[in-house]
Amino acid sequence: MKFPIALQVYSVREDAAADFYGTLKAIKAMGYDGVEFAGLYGRSAAEVRGWCKELGLVPVSAHVPFVDMMNDPDLLKTYAEIGCQYVVIPYLTEEYRPGQAKFAEVIEGARMLGEKANALGMTLCYHNHDFEFVKLDGEYALDVLYREVPAELLKTQIDTCWVNVGGENPSEYLRKYAGRTEIVHLKDFSGQKSERMYALIGIDDGKDDGETGAFEFRPVGYGKQDFPSILAACEDVGAKWVVVEQDQPSMDKTPLECAKMSIDYLRSL
Repeated sequence: MKFPIALQVYSVREDAAADFYGTLKAIKAMGYDGVEFAGLYGRSAAEVRGWCKELGLVPVSAHVPFVDMMNDPDLLKTYAEIGCQYVVIPYLTEEYRPGQAKFAEVIEGARMLGEKANALGMTLCYHNHDFEFVKLDGEYALDVLYREVPAELLKTQIDTCWVNVGGENPSEYLRKYAGRTEIVHLKDFSGQKSERMYALIGIDDGKDDGETGAFEFRPVGYGKQDFPSILAACEDVGAKWVVVEQDQPSMDKTPLECAKMSIDYLRSL
């Protein structure tokens, strides 16, 4: 592996909620170099910063809901205090998605939050799902976002699973944003696009459950993604970190077991 590897703590969120320090310790013991946060489970920035320093984990980044940051831009200071290099818009609720009136607010908000992050010594990124791969006047909404917001204010955090689900080749799409891609999400899956994919990431969309089995998140290297190709693209575009994320465990393994399978696969390459 030519990149340091972080784990998105959301992948082991139930363990972290029960024992945040113990879970970070387990992540380090697996061989991960860093972590990406998705909430702090009631702990202070100073406490989390101290744990990371003690354990030798780099606090790479944090996923922080767009609406939360817009309502309180000073929330970014918490992650700056921890030492995060990046803060990431992780997901858009339906009213803010492409094709909806509030998508324009996302573009404007990203400019403002990017400036705020820069002032704190951090970089703002955007983490895609598949719903950004709808076309607005013939152009993917994700590309519209990156065209409208300058690169100095907004970097990519390409989620390679959702790019694939969205109908594009992850390696080719990564290369489209060479120089703007510093942190990449490695995520594997099996099956096909399902009506209930978002139920698997903890979001109940109210749709029929009949197709849930058509799509399953997998440990990295255990699904259909071509990771040697993806990692070669990461090198080509100048990525600095790769982040493992698995929204739900699978293969009759626990979340921590899945996280261990992912890093063992990556270290074997």
